[in-house]
Amino acid sequence: MYQIQRVLNNNSVLVTDSHQEQIIFVGKGIGFHRKPMETFIYEDWMDVFRFSKSNDKGDAMEIIDSVDPVFIEISAKILHIASKRFEKVDTNILLPLADHIAFSLERMKQNLVISNPFANEINLLFHDEYEVALEGKKIIKEACGVEISEDEIGYITLHVHSALSSEKVSESMQAAIIIKESIEQVEKDFHINIDMNSMSYIRLMNHMKFLLWRLQTGEKLQVDVNEFISEKFPYAYDTAKQIGKDLSKALKKEVSDVEIGYLALHIERIRTSELEKQSKS
Repeated sequence: MYQIQRVLNNNSVLVTDSHQEQIIFVGKGIGFHRKPMETFIYEDWMDVFRFSKSNDKGDAMEIIDSVDPVFIEISAKILHIASKRFEKVDTNILLPLADHIAFSLERMKQNLVISNPFANEINLLFHDEYEVALEGKKIIKEACGVEISEDEIGYITLHVHSALSSEKVSESMQAAIIIKESIEQVEKDFHINIDMNSMSYIRLMNHMKFLLWRLQTGEKLQVDVNEFISEKFPYAYDTAKQIGKDLSKALKKEVSDVEIGYLALHIERIRTSELEKQSKS
């Protein structure tokens, strides 16, 4: 049994439970003709979003006070899709995601759209989350009549990923930046243009995805190829070491020598593949 604190709109209400914890329920028509202080009964078809009043993902009440409830409803629909696809979703991301979408659409109205040069890396690093964000694009279009860009889909992807992990949105973005800048350095050093759609590049991004996952979970790679790779491919190894150093600084987690060795192997594959293409052209 819950008590309504605020009717956000016809499809969402803010309530408190018996412990005075605040919860947002979202479902078609649940706020229609309802009033504060009324008793609210939960039904299992409703979406439930428990949240902390304040955490590293945003100040909850400040967002509730300032954001149009339609954006909370949009975010709830996106996270509903995420919850069907992934095992566990942190509902604390509901309000920061709503705030982000509201701010993004306001920028679009003012022709102040901020580009996302790392959208491709985000897609490859967090592809499952990216597909959820693509569904979010449809939801936003239906609710607001606005078509968001590929750049914005990338930013929503980072929020979805944040809901699945302990990573902050800024940390996930930093990982994408580090990888892109490192690859650009390889291109510059060897005067090559790396095909972002090549199998070698996709494999590198998949490796980075699981490297980030291992950093979160503490799981270790079992086979150490570090010594062989460092001797056989010194340039790729030095590049991998720098990526590892930058990731450690950004995520505050140590990247092991074993991880560096495998990362160097993927970098070397990209480098040699592109050099071979260049020599044939």
